[in-house]
Amino acid sequence: MPDLDSDIQYLKGVGPAFAKKFAKLGIHTIRDLLLHYPRRYIDYSKPYTVVSAPFDVDCCVKATVLQRDPDRRVKGGRMLSHVVASDDTGILSLSWFNAPYAAQKLEPGTEYYFEGRVGGTLTRREILHPIIRTEEQVAAVPLLPVYGATEGLPAARITRCVQTALAYVDQLEDPLPPALLTKYRMPAKAEAVRAIHSPRDAADAAAARRRLIFEELYLLQLGIFLLRGHGRQATGAPMRPMDLGPFWRSLPYAPTGAQRRAAAEITADLCGETPMNRLLQGDVGSGKTLVAAAAIWFAAQNGWQSAMLAPTEILARQHAANLADRLEPFGVNVTLLVGGMKASEKRVALAAIADGRAGLVVGTHAVLTDSVVFHNLGLAIVDEQHRFGVRQRGILAGKARNPHLLVMSATPIPRTLGLLMYGDLDISVLDELPPGRKPVRTWFITGRKRRDMYGYLEKQIAAGHQVYIVCPAIEENEVDSGMKAVKKYYEETVCPLLPGRRIGLLHGKMKPKEKDEVMQRFKNGELDVLVSTTVIEVGVDVPNATVMVIENAERFGLSSLHQLRGRVGRGSADSCCILVSDNESEGVRSRLSFLCHTPDGFAVAKYDLETRGPGDFFGEAQHGLPTLQIADLVQDTRTLTVAQAEAKALLAVDPSLSRPEHKALSDEVERLFSATGAMN
Repeated sequence: MPDLDSDIQYLKGVGPAFAKKFAKLGIHTIRDLLLHYPRRYIDYSKPYTVVSAPFDVDCCVKATVLQRDPDRRVKGGRMLSHVVASDDTGILSLSWFNAPYAAQKLEPGTEYYFEGRVGGTLTRREILHPIIRTEEQVAAVPLLPVYGATEGLPAARITRCVQTALAYVDQLEDPLPPALLTKYRMPAKAEAVRAIHSPRDAADAAAARRRLIFEELYLLQLGIFLLRGHGRQATGAPMRPMDLGPFWRSLPYAPTGAQRRAAAEITADLCGETPMNRLLQGDVGSGKTLVAAAAIWFAAQNGWQSAMLAPTEILARQHAANLADRLEPFGVNVTLLVGGMKASEKRVALAAIADGRAGLVVGTHAVLTDSVVFHNLGLAIVDEQHRFGVRQRGILAGKARNPHLLVMSATPIPRTLGLLMYGDLDISVLDELPPGRKPVRTWFITGRKRRDMYGYLEKQIAAGHQVYIVCPAIEENEVDSGMKAVKKYYEETVCPLLPGRRIGLLHGKMKPKEKDEVMQRFKNGELDVLVSTTVIEVGVDVPNATVMVIENAERFGLSSLHQLRGRVGRGSADSCCILVSDNESEGVRSRLSFLCHTPDGFAVAKYDLETRGPGDFFGEAQHGLPTLQIADLVQDTRTLTVAQAEAKALLAVDPSLSRPEHKALSDEVERLFSATGAMN
């Protein structure tokens, strides 16, 4: 008989074919299926009347079937099935395409519950492809769970498989200490999982969610603190206090107060007994690299090497050139190490790193390879933190004995979210822009103004400036027809509307070397226009670029739009960002209008988090921490605070979760983080 960790294909009703579909949802075992929680519930216990059902909202309507119309073939070859139902308030039209069995099982004169998105008119409502339930089914299960589905694996099939899997639920060990369950009046793990999949009522579902949200945040905080504890031994790079005055006085301009404050926090950490573990967070253009340069200078004066890891080769080259200007006058040799170097250049660089002549090594993932051996690495710096996971940071830190670690991010996030994403780090924030940095004007237009916009772009190019144009997709078949596929847009729109101009194309399916070559040509001024997907989002500095055009702007989170906007406005000329969208949704227009009037990245991120939810930040596990299954960072901040406090309290008495009574807890933390490689 299968157990919790058996392959999902051995669960009755699954088999090898559906197991492959479940794998697309990250479900490989029976345990994974039990821990795949419902996204929402359909509450059949409180149905709407036909007329009271809200438009364009998923809801349940109770009505009696009047008649079934004969199936008929419609334009495009699809088969349309149609049923008319009603109640005392109005008529409900029900339609299905290529699903004749759904309509055939409905009996005229019988009352049913229909769930779906309601459209139509005030007197005649309609639902396309409704979910149907009988009075008996609703009496047995008033709250129907709805799961995230995938192609070939509909939500109804997932629901049936989950109900089968509940036979194994009592095998789930409860990782939470009994004292916590008592203290916060929470149900046991098996009881909570059973209730979230098959609740008796809304209160039952709420109690289960509360317990499982607490557990997820508690495990996450324990894992974060354990990761942080890996470097809590005495540092292998002790440093002595030193005045940063000589470094600041060498600059052609005065640093901001925020830069001085962040540098002071960092150097205080560098003089501590344990390794620094700090995040330097600042909006686009706030001067994070200068603060990093101050830290590198400080480490060099103390006799230690530094390393900086950048996500792309072109960004690594940019950092190396900028840092060399700042540091080489002080005798700090800056060495570049990237994959695209010649073998002879690489040998020279590796030798300089190994014998200590390289005071600073700037590179890409090439720095993480086994061939790189440092003489005395004291400070490791990771730029664009969200592009690297916890494990990659660990590899860099593993190049020495407990070196100091500084990670930098231009992704502005609210502090609460920062504590969760970067909970293994202390946080410094650059909340001032350097003087002289001009704000980027932001406009929102529809496609009807596109030709006028291209006239403006032509004028900018004629004045000697450069232009970015960003599209969200690469190929037409990846998206719906409303999105601008970057290749097609480049060929059919940009080139015809800007004849004679030098136009480059950049997208994520190009090889890294090809991408770097195109970006370098744009940076060198050899291209007037760069048509690109979001691969240009990360930090490359092109001061001559003055316009950022973003097509289908509604497809991006506000934080992503703000990051893209930050690619311009880096020189002395006035710059602007143009958001293009034909989406007529009031919510979309409100979001884009907000960005037009708000230059502050932290305000943008807060608004984005509140209106779009945490998915914009946690949609991809780029940050190296586990993706949350059930916790909502907007709604559950109070639970997060409690979970953090309880995690700290437990680790104060059992720092490595090594006590026998905490084995189940330790195993769950390991399981949660295993997919990221963070605990390796």
